[in-house]
Amino acid sequence: MKRLLTVLLIAGFCLLATGAFAADQAGRITMHFDLSAQPAGQEARLWIPYPVSDANQKITDISVTGNYADEGVYTDQATGTPMLYARWAKDAKSRTLTFAFDVDRKEVIRRDFPAREGAWNRSDFAADLAPTSYGPTTGEVKKLADRITAGKTTVLAKAKAIYDWTCVNTYRDPKTRGCGKGDVCALLARPGGKCADISSVFVALARAAGVPARDDFGLRQGKKSGQDITTWYHCWAEFYLPGYGWVPVDPADVRKMMLVQHLKLDDPKTEHYRKYFWGGIDAFRVALSHGRDLNLNPRQAAGSLNYLMYPYAEIGGAPLDWLDPTTFKYSITYQKK
Repeated sequence: MKRLLTVLLIAGFCLLATGAFAADQAGRITMHFDLSAQPAGQEARLWIPYPVSDANQKITDISVTGNYADEGVYTDQATGTPMLYARWAKDAKSRTLTFAFDVDRKEVIRRDFPAREGAWNRSDFAADLAPTSYGPTTGEVKKLADRITAGKTTVLAKAKAIYDWTCVNTYRDPKTRGCGKGDVCALLARPGGKCADISSVFVALARAAGVPARDDFGLRQGKKSGQDITTWYHCWAEFYLPGYGWVPVDPADVRKMMLVQHLKLDDPKTEHYRKYFWGGIDAFRVALSHGRDLNLNPRQAAGSLNYLMYPYAEIGGAPLDWLDPTTFKYSITYQKK
């Protein structure tokens, strides 16, 4: 699976490099969950990130089926993150749910920046400037952000300096479990990780420098029908440019392509990826959620959730390990449209 994903990513980015990369990608994503193997006699609860339509993607033909006792779509109070929730009673003999939706996703290119930045009110972006449990904006993070952005007076210049620093000073560690926790302090000491790690470094440094920023948690679409994309989760980032709007950046995919293509920092291909993922992201993805330190709705029994990208489940109030298929059984498939 990992080898297939690498091959597909290289093929997709090669198309990007030649200018033939698809501007739109459409397909149907089906998620199937089976919690029947968990101990009987306990209530089971499941939360799944729930994608919504926005300027870059259209979500249609949503279907939810299963033998749950009840289900519904909710949002958390602090961030508005949408989620599909389902519950099975203690006496349930089996616990299955299938969630499917169509997605039509656009390639996003946001680089036609204005000559002058617009006025803005920091209080309007308080949540996008705030620290998180794994992403502080004071101490060593603040000191580093100040060094990176020294002499930069605009939001755009600060964001670009932090993006460049992140591309140069982090690396992709394939041994990282899942997409990583995004523990920024640990990452500054050892800057190797995966997409949630590298994106979190950018977001924390940007916020510490006074640049509104946020994580985008999502899932990569497949390239052909019938592909198993269960492990294809991906995280990227955005920063807010006053008078312009949200701008996507994906330093994690820069480092991923450097790893899989064995590229050095001074390789022309690396420079191409760095230019592309500054204000650009491909269409082969779907955004699922934003937000960190989440209290789900209905509220989970365990502590706050780092992020809602993977599905999350509790049996009798105890959380399951969403990265262990022997304890949390689910699959995600892709059908091209």
